Amino acid sequence: MRKITLMAIAILFSAATVFAANPHNGAMTADTAKKAKAAKVIYTCPMHTDVIAYKPGKCPKPGCGMTLVKKSDLKKKSR
Repeated sequence: MRKITLMAIAILFSAATVFAANPHNGAMTADTAKKAKAAKVIYTCPMHTDVIAYKPGKCPKPGCGMTLVKKSDLKKKSR
């Protein structure tokens, strides 16, 4: 019984050491942060701001066809 208890303690200690030594402790790397920001780009029509797209293209409203721009770029131009 004592051998089993000592083995269990040794296994738990080893597992705790492995998890404590893990360099990836949940913090985002620079590459991960860039990918997360890039995925949140929203495109909109300068004339029809209710049009929202997640990739560049043309406005789907009939008769418009304007090129969609990034929503952040639209805010900068209006100032």
